[in-house]
Amino acid sequence: MTGKERMQRILEATYAMFPDAHCELRHSNPFELTIAVLLSAQCTDETVNKVTETLFQKYKRPEDYLAVPIEELEQDIKRIGLFRSKASNIQKLCQLVIDKYNGDVPREHAQLTELPGVGRKTANVVMSNAFGVPAIAVDTHVDRVSKRLGVAKEDDSVLEVEKKLMKLVPRDMWTQTHHTLIFFGRYHCKAQQPKCEICPLLDICKEGARRMKPTTTRSRKTVVGSKAAKAKKSSS
Repeated sequence: MTGKERMQRILEATYAMFPDAHCELRHSNPFELTIAVLLSAQCTDETVNKVTETLFQKYKRPEDYLAVPIEELEQDIKRIGLFRSKASNIQKLCQLVIDKYNGDVPREHAQLTELPGVGRKTANVVMSNAFGVPAIAVDTHVDRVSKRLGVAKEDDSVLEVEKKLMKLVPRDMWTQTHHTLIFFGRYHCKAQQPKCEICPLLDICKEGARRMKPTTTRSRKTVVGSKAAKAKKSSS
């Protein structure tokens, strides 16, 4: 099976499982999405959405985030991991957006990655979801799934994973593939308890084969042990 054939198999299976995969971070404009993705680093989308539900009511524009002391902003996002550094980055980001881009989030990838707290993944999410530019953002779910399914190597960097996916997936499918792989990793191929026993991709997943093997071994031992017990009982 070639790399493209493997990827096609993965896309067919995951698209069938999650046909409505989408960005789960709630937002109403590019600026809110940028803040939400910044907050989502090492934090679940569910928690971010709970925080931004009130945050986005209080802070509408970059100027609003700069109008309060940093301590107040920290309290507003305290439920988010690394809230102090994120609060600092938000205010720095807002200041730069005002000074350099007239209060609007820039539409170019290189400009986005210059913003404090905005890395390549965040820029890709904003570009694809806010501005409709095809992109594949590699978060922890996409990285894990890509490596488990043999699309990337275990020691590949996030950038290397992204490049391999971009090479194997048609450009017009990049954004949807990003969402689909996230859903697959978040709700099916989980980090700790993947649903290997019902996975349609088990036959091409080394991780799945490894995880299922102990179960098979234990089952066989149980059967053998049961037969031995019955034989001993009948002979006594």
